[in-house]
Amino acid sequence: MADIIFYTNPMSRGQIARWMLEEVEADYEQVILDYGSSMKAAEYLAVNPMGKVPAIVHRGQVVTEGAAICAYLADAYADAGLAPGAEERAAYYRWLFFAAGPVESAITNNYLKVEVAEDQRAMAGYGSYDQVVDVLEREIAARDYVVGDRFTAADVYFGSQIIWGVQFGSLPKRAAFLPYVERLTARPAYQKAKAIDDALIAEIKAG
Repeated sequence: MADIIFYTNPMSRGQIARWMLEEVEADYEQVILDYGSSMKAAEYLAVNPMGKVPAIVHRGQVVTEGAAICAYLADAYADAGLAPGAEERAAYYRWLFFAAGPVESAITNNYLKVEVAEDQRAMAGYGSYDQVVDVLEREIAARDYVVGDRFTAADVYFGSQIIWGVQFGSLPKRAAFLPYVERLTARPAYQKAKAIDDALIAEIKAG
């Protein structure tokens, strides 16, 4: 039996979790759920009451939310070297959760055309979409990876936001983003995970 049960849909943020699973070379069994039925079925709602993917079950422990899955797997598979060292923790946690919070909120609201007036920015938390994009650009322009000169689990989540944003147009193609995207998408684990999900998507569309 596999160490991890991985609940996902290839057309979802499950791609982030799969990339992380491949980075740590975890032994996992995938369970593909569809949006219309199995993701909202009682069996899966017992795993994640939100009825969303991804989720993992590792030795009886449930972890949901993409950023949490990345951080958890980095710790659980410490030999992979993707957890932060003592001097890296501040940047690691800061930017991992910046991507999971302000970046996610700003991109989602911008996509939905939710206008945040200037006097509402304090309530929105992230300020404005433009401010979030500027911060993303400034931080990744200053270093090769989130913590500096080496890849960590924080780059899986932080980087996925930029990869998808540039690909689908939810982020502008700023000059600093493109070299970072190239570094991440050249990783063997990223390419393996992407090939698996692309094949699953093709099967779904064909069926």
